[in-house]
Amino acid sequence: MCGIIGLLLADENQFVNQLLVDGLTVLQHRGQDAAGMVTAERRRLHLRKDNGLVRDVFHTHHMMELRGNVGIGHCRYPTAGSSSCAEAQPLYTNYPYGICVAHNGNITNTQELTEYLQDTVGRHVNTESDSELLLNLFAEALTKQEKGISTTDQIFKAIAEVMGKCIGGYAGLYLINGIGLVSFRDPHGIRPLVFGCRKTGSSAKNGNTVPASPARMGSDPQVDYVVASESVAIDTLGFDLVRDIKPGEAIFLDMNTGQCHSRVCHPNPTYTPCIFEYVYFARPDSIMDKVSVYESRLKMGEKLAEKIIRLYPDHGIDVVVPIPDTSRTCALQAAYRLNRPFREGFIKNRYIARTFIMPGQETRKKSVRLKLNTIKSEFAGKNVLLVDDSIVRGTTGHEIVQMARDAGAKKVFFTSAAPPIRFPNIYGVDIPTREELIAYNRDEVEIAAKLGSDWVVYQDLADLEDSVKCLLPPGHSLKDFDTSCFSGTYVTGQKIGDEYFEKLYNKRNDKAKQMRESRSSSVLSSASSLSLTRMAMQSNDGAEAISNDKRSGYSSDDGCESLTNKTGKAR
Repeated sequence: MCGIIGLLLADENQFVNQLLVDGLTVLQHRGQDAAGMVTAERRRLHLRKDNGLVRDVFHTHHMMELRGNVGIGHCRYPTAGSSSCAEAQPLYTNYPYGICVAHNGNITNTQELTEYLQDTVGRHVNTESDSELLLNLFAEALTKQEKGISTTDQIFKAIAEVMGKCIGGYAGLYLINGIGLVSFRDPHGIRPLVFGCRKTGSSAKNGNTVPASPARMGSDPQVDYVVASESVAIDTLGFDLVRDIKPGEAIFLDMNTGQCHSRVCHPNPTYTPCIFEYVYFARPDSIMDKVSVYESRLKMGEKLAEKIIRLYPDHGIDVVVPIPDTSRTCALQAAYRLNRPFREGFIKNRYIARTFIMPGQETRKKSVRLKLNTIKSEFAGKNVLLVDDSIVRGTTGHEIVQMARDAGAKKVFFTSAAPPIRFPNIYGVDIPTREELIAYNRDEVEIAAKLGSDWVVYQDLADLEDSVKCLLPPGHSLKDFDTSCFSGTYVTGQKIGDEYFEKLYNKRNDKAKQMRESRSSSVLSSASSLSLTRMAMQSNDGAEAISNDKRSGYSSDDGCESLTNKTGKAR
């Protein structure tokens, strides 16, 4: 799970840097490990990326260097590769043209693609990031296109070749230096991506001036374009939401003509978006696949309350308390349906990252009590219903139940707006191993005992799906979802027990992550002993070293480099 955003402004004298920072800040909930952006200024690329939050990565002196009217940005949550700064995005390769990529999701056939790129094509793969594979696959496909056809056709044919080779859930952006901006979504539409525009120079919405489809925008040179993971970024920047990018579709924004082109580049696309976006990842004020995330969570709360009434008609609940922040909407509607008061029993420290996406079990456990504190009067002497969006490892849930009891609750009931998570997610959500999941090989009674609650109630999968489907506009083509972490059914064909899952476990369980972190610490310690007071950020991104700006007074040590194209192919 990451956040991506791309912008093309019609006026070459306008800069996208502040818009990208503002958009990434709005998308910060999708990734807090690293952030970066690249901008294009009349065929010169400027890159800045580093570990940390958006506000910590981009400072005034960086923004002064990040000039240009087109750019892409990324905030990272690592599910593949490592947390190294070298794998922060965007990534860059110099041939052809100079191409950068920002990607959200996960490619599952990385070993096969790496072998193809290294052994068959001869391209160097420098990191473990699947985003680097997407970058090199597109670059290689673009070099093979017929020279007699239009640039637009070349780009769409190259995207079709990438989609034909990649398996997984992904949405991404390519910035092609001197050519334009390309956005694309995997053939199943698993990861979200939305498209918007505005009249040049406008900061307010333009209402019915926005066309219904990118294909109808023609060559209007007075239109600014934006593509983002969630509609909330489009709203915040003052653009109008046009629509979701379709499964298997690519949109090409020509920076030279202002034309917008769209094409479905996969022969057999299906519409199966990740339902966990509605449960947890997306902001409630986002619109995904024509459905309000907020309204879908209201429906989840309603259906959850109805199940509680069926199972425990004499439930004895005194108060409904959400576990901040994502579950608030669901808990509010559940309280209404149960005819019980809704109370804020936990106060959240907003300067602590989302515990689910923190690496390492001990880190998550320690952060729960730093993140939340109780209002004891809302618990003392009461039977409390706690509502969470989901229960993954159970780390947060166990600590929260204990906090409720410490605050004086008589009984603590625990509910989840999502069904039991019993299977890994392989499309960009860090649920990699079954053994780390609290619901693995346990029923609800055993889970309640593990959490320390009096009982636990999960949402039914059918009810979760219906919470979204019932809000779709008439005639919408969405029929199914990716529910793999609940059902064990993977839309890309993997089966539990495949060799892929064994490799995934060995690579991405908490113990393996801790070993990688330990090795990284050892490297940093060794560097310190060699009196290396600062390790310069590497921005080779699988291509070459590119700290090559020779302007007087410029230093690339601040991590904001200018990228210059080469005439030779990177091999």
